[in-house]
Amino acid sequence: MRHDGRYPALPAPPTWMRWLPVMYVAGVLVVEPITPVSWPVSFALIALPLVTAFAHAAAVVAGTTVFAVGFEMLLAGTPCCAGRPVGYIWERHYVAVYACTALVGALGTVLAAHRTRRERTLADVRFVAEIAQRVLLRPVPHRIGNLLLESFYLSAAAEARIGGDLYEAVPTAHGVRLLIGDVRGKGLLAVETAAAMLGAFREAAHDESDLHALVERVDVSMSRRADQLGGHEVGERFVTAVFAEIPDGERVVRVLNCGHPPPLLIRPGEVRELDRGQPGPPLNLGMLVGDPYRVDTYAFGPGDQLLLYTDGVTETRAPDGAFYPLLQRLRSWGPMPPPELLARLHQDLLDYSHDQLRDDTAALTAFLLPEGAAGPPRGGRDRPDGGGS
Repeated sequence: MRHDGRYPALPAPPTWMRWLPVMYVAGVLVVEPITPVSWPVSFALIALPLVTAFAHAAAVVAGTTVFAVGFEMLLAGTPCCAGRPVGYIWERHYVAVYACTALVGALGTVLAAHRTRRERTLADVRFVAEIAQRVLLRPVPHRIGNLLLESFYLSAAAEARIGGDLYEAVPTAHGVRLLIGDVRGKGLLAVETAAAMLGAFREAAHDESDLHALVERVDVSMSRRADQLGGHEVGERFVTAVFAEIPDGERVVRVLNCGHPPPLLIRPGEVRELDRGQPGPPLNLGMLVGDPYRVDTYAFGPGDQLLLYTDGVTETRAPDGAFYPLLQRLRSWGPMPPPELLARLHQDLLDYSHDQLRDDTAALTAFLLPEGAAGPPRGGRDRPDGGGS
């Protein structure tokens, strides 16, 4: 139940399913007059309450049961081309049909009530998951200084709508700091790990003046949390991530990659990976390597766009098993403002996979406007309200 006392809206069944009882009765009406009296097609109305229970509430099923019994009596007592006598209405076979219809109707009413409760529970769970995701993955601001930002998140489990992928953008005195990450595994442990990492990043992003020190502090926090959890999988509770820093006025972007797919730099006539072939280990595995993290610096000027994404993007598969060709797609589209870019990427992933995503997917993009620009380029949006995709 929502905080205002109302339940979340239940998903509406397909139109054909809502009309199925009517189509079922129409089929009986069409067949009944043309069958011999020894083939009482009206007996098929016994199943009408169950057909109704697929898509309608318990009260509707109960009303349909009353209608079905009355309609069976009407058909039993109506002379037709088959010559059925009126007295058949109380013939023992028909009375048995009325009793069976009433029994099936009672069972269908219980089934519909149970189905409605399950749907209500699922709607509540999905509503809570949506709220949890809004708390965990707060929408990034659509503009920070001269940076336009946009993000999206797709969960492979439509019922859950939340998982282990994460992103964040934090304006600090050291510039805008970006994070995208992917927690190993699924379920509540992955969500808890993502929440812990976001909390550590949001705090350390303001305190640490150096990107290397920021990542080391987050790594220490994640290692400490893994130790507190205990169990035999401590060493496997790791997170792949990319940390990026876009300082004010320097026209560069600093990137530290922790075992994650490399970010992409998009500019007119060029789309390339920011990858020098030496990514650090995932977070919570850095203790296995001495001083494992390095910061790479790249030119980043007005009109450039940085795209961070999780491996759910590049591991999206077509029905024939082919992986999603992210670089080729971006090169064919050309430069776009962040909202249009992620909207197109979002839809293209769904189309490419035929709505069959196998992994959670997240993306975050940052576009650098010229100094003093009043708004986004043509086709873009500038919404400082912090709404998300």
